Amino acid sequence: MLTAPNATRLQSTLTDTPGIHHITGIVRDAQQNVDFYTGVLGLRLVKQTVNFNEKFTRHLFYGDETGSPGTALTFFPYPAEEDGRPGKPQISTAALVIPPNSVSYWHDRLTEHGINVEGPFERFEERVLRFTDPDGTQLELVTGTSSVEPWADGPVPEAHAIRGIHGVTLLSTNVYITASALETLGLELIDQEGDRVRYRAPGDRATVIDLLDRHMEFGREGAGSIQHVAVRVPNEDQLYEWHDLFRERDYDVSRVKDRHFFHSLYVREPGGILFELATEAPGLTVDSNLDALGNSLFLPPWLEEDREMIEGQLQPVPLASASGRD
Repeated sequence: MLTAPNATRLQSTLTDTPGIHHITGIVRDAQQNVDFYTGVLGLRLVKQTVNFNEKFTRHLFYGDETGSPGTALTFFPYPAEEDGRPGKPQISTAALVIPPNSVSYWHDRLTEHGINVEGPFERFEERVLRFTDPDGTQLELVTGTSSVEPWADGPVPEAHAIRGIHGVTLLSTNVYITASALETLGLELIDQEGDRVRYRAPGDRATVIDLLDRHMEFGREGAGSIQHVAVRVPNEDQLYEWHDLFRERDYDVSRVKDRHFFHSLYVREPGGILFELATEAPGLTVDSNLDALGNSLFLPPWLEEDREMIEGQLQPVPLASASGRD
């Protein structure tokens, strides 16, 4: 079994991450993205906003009713983006939780929507369905349990609805160094099947990160690739402690950033994987009416004065055309 180098932390006040906060990918067509993740997968579009670093680029958030941490998939649509190429270092797959009795339902649903499905197959005593979204993003539905309550008003019956994030699979240029980074964040090595090594965080949702120890060529970021995975931290003060720890270890780490819905920092560990550390509060419902989440373009206060210019550059994105229960 894979054994990481010493990953002890220098600051005893840091809290282990309880799991994944969100996963962010790159796609081309915003409307196609909305139609798939809401109309086919049955997630709620909880926020239409913009990339705070590139204000003329949309940022779409999906999840449970409120987009709570551990349920959120987010995407940057770049209409002219070239295809990504799978390889190292990348987050190769995003996995979502479904109830144990829902495998046949999801296989049929995806097939009826013209999606090629691999599986079900077994892995770590879980059943897995594998497929891709319209841009080629590698996705899995994995049987399991979660504290997440599914969105009640989506097109998928509650008995079969997605229960948030299961985890991600990583392709690192150095699995031992990436394993050390995971253990520093507080994940524990729990199992191995072949070339897949499983780490788990101590929380009640979105806790799995798998490392693949296999030969792969170098990949390229683009449409269909996952840009980063964010893990949860309790508060902004801890972000500054993490920042100092990563700097002491010569990691490539950003300053702490105000993302309005949370504060965060980015760190690229030496194995090449980009992690974000994000606070759980205030959340995607801040300054928003729960019933109207995702219905219109949200801009943070520092971009509000540019609303007319920004909206003039963005094609409108209606909610998915699919509606009602199947």
